Amino acid sequence: MATETRPYVDWKLMNDFMIDVFEKYGVPREDAAICADVLLESDRRGIESHGCNRFKPIYLDRIKKGTLLPVTNIEIVKETPTTVVMDAHDGMGMVASHKMMEMLIEKAKNFGMAGGTIFNSTHYGIAGYWTTMAEKAGMIGITGTNARPSVAPTFGVEPMMGTNPLTFTMPTDEEFPFNFDCATSIVQNGKIEFYSRQGKDTPAGCVVSRNGETMTDSPKILKDMRAGQAALLPLGGLGEETAGYKGYGFTTIVEILSAALAGGPFMKALNGVDAEGKPQMYHLGHFFFVINPEFFMGLDTFKKTAGDICRGLRASDKAPGHDHIYTAGEKEYLAWQDRKDKGVPVGEAIQKELIALREECGLTQYHFPFE
Repeated sequence: MATETRPYVDWKLMNDFMIDVFEKYGVPREDAAICADVLLESDRRGIESHGCNRFKPIYLDRIKKGTLLPVTNIEIVKETPTTVVMDAHDGMGMVASHKMMEMLIEKAKNFGMAGGTIFNSTHYGIAGYWTTMAEKAGMIGITGTNARPSVAPTFGVEPMMGTNPLTFTMPTDEEFPFNFDCATSIVQNGKIEFYSRQGKDTPAGCVVSRNGETMTDSPKILKDMRAGQAALLPLGGLGEETAGYKGYGFTTIVEILSAALAGGPFMKALNGVDAEGKPQMYHLGHFFFVINPEFFMGLDTFKKTAGDICRGLRASDKAPGHDHIYTAGEKEYLAWQDRKDKGVPVGEAIQKELIALREECGLTQYHFPFE
């Protein structure tokens, strides 16, 4: 693990500050607590592309711009003993998702499985947060979401679909679950935003220009993507030789399930601007499934088998130069072990944002260790 040179901010300090800022922006305090926890969970896991790095640009700026409503009016459009369809009415996607998972976990306790969809939603944070809610209840969680179009189909160069994560969390008998949480593109928008903030290039082969060439200049990529002149590539990369069609297929699956099960908009309808280029609501869609192992061969059997599989993989022969094989969720667990007593590391760009937000919101009781 690389030596951390950025200053740390105590978890409680950051959590309290984010809740107070969200509240100043009109988010009810109970909802603000959910949103702050989702963002910080990403930083706890070392997935900084979706943590406090996105606090201002993805949530606060959108509230200010009017493309995200701070008060979430959840409407249950349709419900059965095992399913839920929810309209988030363009409120906080994290708040609607939290309510959805609470409902589905309760249904799966009674009926073994449950599934739900949300439409007219907004960015719901780290997908693994929702599947981990199921895992903590002794169940399997599955979720996916569409997003503003940024990924090109195989043999294409036009951004058509979102980065569309397809996420699974499963309980094991180990200290951490099997948690597979990633985009169906090679990188996601947040990662390029993170590279740009750090002054780093995006690795070659992740982004394609309109003329079919790879791009690495992170600020230019962000600018061209906003203009529709660059696109992310699906898992597998450009063309079919490295199986880019597989990532393209998974991205399409998430797009269909996120939109079609709830009858919501999709692809170019999710770009956040109208025909005249003016900002509009994103109207994202999410899907969620919860499976209760007790209705199969039991939770203990499931956890032991899942753990045995993960242990077997880690114990297998290592490639030259490598002394450890990881299973999904292990690196996130290790990141938390490293950070839990230190706090969340914040770079210079985030430091400036936190200070500016403190002044804007009049939260003078807060003092950060990097000052």
